[in-house]
Amino acid sequence: MKRNTRFPMLVLIWLLFALAVPACSMTELRELPEPRPGVVTDLAAFEEFIALAPTPEEFRQVYPDVVLILPGDIATREFRTDNSRYFADLDAQERIIGGSFQ
Repeated sequence: MKRNTRFPMLVLIWLLFALAVPACSMTELRELPEPRPGVVTDLAAFEEFIALAPTPEEFRQVYPDVVLILPGDIATREFRTDNSRYFADLDAQERIIGGSFQ
């Protein structure tokens, strides 16, 4: 009895394609502002950036010198007045939707 070897291969290809399509739609290319080194001095521009709901990676790209503290991170509570450390609030997709400098 001859087995059809093409069928399992077609099923495998179809499954790989079915898994790859949703992954493609989850990656979103967005135009980000230029990196802003140093501490945050322009709060209006910072608030506009946060309104975009950036990911933590996008935040670190745009504000590389600001320490980003995410929920669950352990951090000291010393008082800083230079806007160099941002405690972020995240939504269900783990995008930054707000927070505060501390």
